[in-house]
Amino acid sequence: MGGWTQWPSRQALSREGVPRTRLLINGGIWLGLTGWLLVDALRSDAFQGWGRVALIGALAGCAALVEVLRRVTLDHRLAPALVLIAVLIAAGAALHAAGARTPSAAVWVVSAIVAMERLPLVIALGCAAVASGAYVLASGNSPLAEAATAGALVIGGYALRLDEEARGTGYRLLEQERMARRAEAESAALAERSRIAREIHDVLAHSLSAQLVHLEAARLLIERGEDSAKVLDRVVAARGMARDGLAETRQALSALRGEMAPVEDFLRESAAAEGARFVREGEPRTLTAEAGLTLRRVVQEALTNVRKHAPGARVELRLGYAEHTVSLEVRDGGARSAPAAAGLTVSGAGYGLLGMRERAELLGGTLEAGPEGEGFVVRLRVPL
Repeated sequence: MGGWTQWPSRQALSREGVPRTRLLINGGIWLGLTGWLLVDALRSDAFQGWGRVALIGALAGCAALVEVLRRVTLDHRLAPALVLIAVLIAAGAALHAAGARTPSAAVWVVSAIVAMERLPLVIALGCAAVASGAYVLASGNSPLAEAATAGALVIGGYALRLDEEARGTGYRLLEQERMARRAEAESAALAERSRIAREIHDVLAHSLSAQLVHLEAARLLIERGEDSAKVLDRVVAARGMARDGLAETRQALSALRGEMAPVEDFLRESAAAEGARFVREGEPRTLTAEAGLTLRRVVQEALTNVRKHAPGARVELRLGYAEHTVSLEVRDGGARSAPAAAGLTVSGAGYGLLGMRERAELLGGTLEAGPEGEGFVVRLRVPL
């Protein structure tokens, strides 16, 4: 049976997502219909005195039943809905028997339309057939005209049903989009926390391991009774590394927030400070915070390794922009011994070139480092 036995969605049956203007128009239609029925009842000679009061009370009761029917169908409760439809049809028959022909017709029409709009379709057709049939039999007009009227009621109610279903579908899609945006925002927040944690880990691992070396050396000097000046040198060195670690942590956070100088300016200044040559190739492009920070870290690590393993060597920094990637090459021309070159890639206790390679791979890039000619080359390539 498929959709014939299914209820309209809750979004279609509720007023969620209905524009305020549409609600006002619907309310105006109901008020106009109710007012017209009241005027018709008051002008009728069939009801006088308390009869008019009873008629008005009956109409008010029918309006209340329609509202209850709306609430019951919102919860997809079939049995109470069928009882309310039956009571409304019976109320229409009672009004007709009492001589209130127009109000009775209105009750039957509303019953048929509401049934088509809010009940499972196979049930709605039966209820609408009963309500419209009662209206046709009571009107006494030509069969063809009454059949057309009954068909119009069914089609009109079904058209309202389709309109409400379309609105409900749009509302569900809007909710799904909002949920997707919330999930995307949460994912971005988690990614932000992860990259901040990774950056702080790299900085502190490097800083703390170096401090530990100096503090351990200071402990050994104290145990041996060495001169206090030597101990003080070690402590001062450890303090300086702690200060540098904090400064690098602040720089990392600033870079992730996009608050630092452009990467190219940083590379140019780093090259100038080391007496290196800086070359840029390609048209500058905007980099992501992660890509920019990776370039900074690789340059820092590569220049540190040059100072450690090839002091005084000629160094060249080459920054290249391609369509979808940015590349960095740090090359020195100094001779290196095989042991020094082999030890380079593991220097830094997680903050060295191995750590830089992992950082590049997380961004979908690559990092290559090794001897080339008489010197050593570090090549980085990451997506823009």
